[in-house]
Formats: sequence, C-alpha cells, structure tokens
Amino acid sequence: MELNSKELNSKGLNSKGLNSKGLSSKKLGSKDPRSKELIIEEISRNQKLLHRHKLNKPSIDIGRDYHNDIILADPHICPNHISINLVDGEWLITDNHSVNGTFIDTPKGKKPTNNQHIVGDGDIISLGKSQLRLLFTEHKVAPTQAFNPFDNFIDLMHHPVTLALSISLFTALAGMIFYLNMPIDVNFSQLFVPAISMTFAFALWPAGVALVSHLQKHDPRIMAQFGISFVFFNLMWFSDILESIVAFNSVSNSILPLLTMLISVVLAFSLFWLNGYIGFHMTAKRRIIVAVSITVLLFGGGYLVDYSKQPEFDPRPKYNATIMMPSFLIAPSVSVDAFIEDTSKLFDNTAKEALK
Repeated sequence: MELNSKELNSKGLNSKGLNSKGLSSKKLGSKDPRSKELIIEEISRNQKLLHRHKLNKPSIDIGRDYHNDIILADPHICPNHISINLVDGEWLITDNHSVNGTFIDTPKGKKPTNNQHIVGDGDIISLGKSQLRLLFTEHKVAPTQAFNPFDNFIDLMHHPVTLALSISLFTALAGMIFYLNMPIDVNFSQLFVPAISMTFAFALWPAGVALVSHLQKHDPRIMAQFGISFVFFNLMWFSDILESIVAFNSVSNSILPLLTMLISVVLAFSLFWLNGYIGFHMTAKRRIIVAVSITVLLFGGGYLVDYSKQPEFDPRPKYNATIMMPSFLIAPSVSVDAFIEDTSKLFDNTAKEALK
C-alpha cells in the first residue's frame, strides 16, 4: 500500500521513503533506540584483538589528532578521520574527507563509505592500514574455553629454569657430537666454542619466529618459543642417536633406519605446529598446512641436496659404515672362535652338497 504525500510528510519522509538525512524509514523507525554504549576494538589484519574501547557517548571522533576519543598512530590516518554518531537509534559513520578513505568490510569485499554509512554489530572498518571492529552491548561473546593441555606444557617449557636446562643440555649434546666426530683427541676448550656456536645458530629459529610474530602485531612470547624449540631440538638429537643405533644393528637394506627417521619428521612437524600455536593467531587447518609445508620443505630439500650429490654410477660397493662400541649391539656378538667354527661348518656342508 502506497502512502500519499501528506502521510509521508507527517512521518518526516520524502517520496522515496528517506528522511532529510537520506536514511531509510525501515532502518530508522523500526527499532527501538539503542544504548549510547559502543565497543570499538582495534584489531590486526588477521583480526586479532589489539585494544578494546568502551564508550558511552552519542558522538565519537577517531583519528590521529589528540582531541579524538580514540587516537590512532597509523600515519595513513587523517587527524580527524571519521566520526561515529548515534542518529535515531542507528550508528552512522561519517568519513571527514580523509585522504585514504574509509571502507566497510563486506562478504563481497571492501565497500567505501561514500561519506556516510550505517554500521551494524560486528562490522569491521578499514581506515589507513588499521582496522576497527564495532560491537554493540548485546553482542554475544564466544563460549568460555577450558585450558588446553598444550598451554600447561608451554607454561612449563618457558619457565626460566626449564629453559636454562634445555639450552644447557643442547649445548652438552652438541659438544658430545663434535667430540665423537673428531678424528683426534681434543680438550674441553676446543669443544666449547663449536658447541656454543651451534647453540646460537639453532637459537636463530625461535628468535626469527618471534620476530615475524611481532611484525604481524601478535604476541611474540619469545620465552615460550625458545623453551619449546630447544626441547624439541634435544628430542631430535636423541632421535638421531636412536637412528644410528638402529642402523648399527641392522643390515644395509633394512627399512628400520627409515622408520626411525620418521620420528624426526614427526618431531619437526610438532615443533612447527607449536611455533604457530604460540606466536600466531590462525585457524587449526591453516596451522597444520603451514607446519606440513615447512616440514616437507626441510626434509624434502635436504633429500634433494643429498640426491644431487650422488654420482649416476658408483663402482665402489656400498656398505653400512656406522661404527659404534660393541655395547650398542642389541643382539650379543659372536666370539672369533665361534665365528670360525660356524664358517667351517658352512664350508663342510657346502662341500657335502656338491658331492651329491
């Protein structure tokens, strides 16, 4: 049913159903006036919360100038960038002729405000290189989350005592590896420098992860990154030792060393997954994809480098060259006399079979 001009004028609307400010009667008159309280959240590009403001006033100014209600440090934002006003129960955002404009995030992409725009609960506003999320007081909060077992483990690993023990154990294991690989006898001072150097080299990984997390405006949690990383570095040392023991006790064409190498792959994936869990705000699916990608790049790249160094034809025979002390043998070794006796019996049986 259409309204005549008298009915429209009595409602303060024009022939298009808009009032003098250009706002639809469906949006202005159909809802009760909302509270003056508005929650404005400063969020990162990944929509991680940085700051939260709760304001109880009908007019809010946002920009870099110090007279604003919310002061942003982004240099791409104008001194008086936007104003948010409560008009007839609706929050209306106004772009104050800013240089870089103001955009409202929609499912179809960013939409410019075109000077004025009505915002709803949960809308995200992009201004400069910053983002703001608007929430009404009746906005439903996310369900309470129980403590994750990983959180308790991470809290234990980033404790200063645990961290110091992990780094000390890593340095000791590195020194032992250098000692075993030395063809000549060396003293402690000759092992100390390479062990410390390797410790600093491995420390670059958690430091780099924390730096990237900080640059993306996340909480870097550098102590937790170091604690988790060195715990898994030590586990990888032990997995390498286990792989050597298995190779020492198996024949050259056995698949057991390959199976033990999978332990290192699983440990590396777990480390990368926890690095992402600690330092970055991302979905579980994306975290798994990132961890798998880094693991494949690390082990796949290492395999390709080793494969490229192998000649197409090697006239020399290949054999298992793993040398360890007899105490690492799982099965008991055979004495020389028993070996000679078994060999003689083998030749005798072969000679008897040949005479048949």
